[in-house]
Amino acid sequence: QVQLVESGGGLVQAGGSLKLSCAVSGRTFSSSGMGWFRQAPGKEREFVASIRWIGDRTSYEDSVKGRFTLSWDAAKNTVFLQMNALKPEDTAVYYCALRKQIGGLYDYWGQGTQVTVSS
Repeated sequence: QVQLVESGGGLVQAGGSLKLSCAVSGRTFSSSGMGWFRQAPGKEREFVASIRWIGDRTSYEDSVKGRFTLSWDAAKNTVFLQMNALKPEDTAVYYCALRKQIGGLYDYWGQGTQVTVSS
């Protein structure tokens, strides 16, 4: 089994920064990569960023490009999402997820961490 635990959310003013963490434990050796998603009140969950282990390839949703950076600390088995220049529209619950198959659905999800950006 795989467990994902997010942390680092909170309240920040527009223009500020936060760094989210996702600690991964369990049987992760067969995974192909991880992703960050978010869900704002009344909206569907949306993709934010992802990393594929092969080639260390990262992808970002257009609205966060240049502001958010996904990184991975293999020694700590932790994925990070550094969020800079935050905007009120970034307010959401942020989730990390792990995917076993390249291009497949995400198989495991964390419980989420709230990010609130005030104007």
